[in-house]
Amino acid sequence: MRILVTGTAGFIGSHVAAKLLARGDEVVGIDNLNDYYDVKLKQARVARLNANAGYTHVHADLADRAAVEQVFATHRPQRVVNLAAQAGVRYAAENPHVYVASNVTGFLHILEGCRHFEVEHLVFASTSSVYGANTSMPFSEHQPTEHPITLYAATKKANESMAHSYAHLYGVACTGLRFFTVYGPWGRPDMALFLFTKAILAGEPIKVFNHGHHKRSFTYIDDIVEGIVRTLDQPAAANPVWNGAAPDSPTSLAPYRIFNIGSPTSVELLRYIEVLEQCLGRKATLELLPMQAGDVPESHADCTDLAVERGYEPRVTVEEGIPRFVEWYREYYRC
Repeated sequence: MRILVTGTAGFIGSHVAAKLLARGDEVVGIDNLNDYYDVKLKQARVARLNANAGYTHVHADLADRAAVEQVFATHRPQRVVNLAAQAGVRYAAENPHVYVASNVTGFLHILEGCRHFEVEHLVFASTSSVYGANTSMPFSEHQPTEHPITLYAATKKANESMAHSYAHLYGVACTGLRFFTVYGPWGRPDMALFLFTKAILAGEPIKVFNHGHHKRSFTYIDDIVEGIVRTLDQPAAANPVWNGAAPDSPTSLAPYRIFNIGSPTSVELLRYIEVLEQCLGRKATLELLPMQAGDVPESHADCTDLAVERGYEPRVTVEEGIPRFVEWYREYYRC
């Protein structure tokens, strides 16, 4: 197939594109290579993809309506994976307009491209952050998500609603995936594992919020990619027993589906750090701090639906995944 993947200079997008290319798909990638973090790292990800003859890169911003229209008109993708977004939960507090331009306006342009060029299936990134103020664990897609506590989460909740409207009005098959704390090689420098590794190797203290008692469904990148591709290959379909009198939020009478995607095991941050210390052969100096505004003490994924309907089965534990990240980090930064 010819597949459009947005955000291919990003962490997850570059891995997804590589997986699709490896199985023989033709991939058109789009990214604006913004400077939210190290552009050289983004360029290195794209360079790996450009080494494959089946990859075509387009340097453009999703908020540029004409540019996105041109991509769809020129390349006519059969399916789309939308992973481009302004990342970072706390960055949104200082740069709200950037988030809306990228995550809302940009997503509208993708939906319009899918509508007008008859794309078979759109898979798009959502986030576990949409659960917001919910405290019932593990988080299930069948819980309400009406109380996001960050603008980032609100933009992703908006994406889910926008996708449903296009599925209902125009028959665009849409599947949203709520990611839970993804980590691994080629990761983002603003994420905890990257920050911790850099600081520990430099002999600097690491900032540990909520005194290290956060719990997360840390999910290795290969498990995430496998779930994305499995989902892409099975377009969303209408739920024939959906009932408006008792609406089930992740399904619909339209071709629309929402899934959690993450590890079924919730790990405390202090354990995460302990495994990293073992891999680096060094002890970390912990600067224990209270919880940050907009953060939640725990996120725990219930991925039963994705397992049953798409065969999703994450396999990599933090004890296996963190050493793989450290190996990549030392090789990439030669340290």
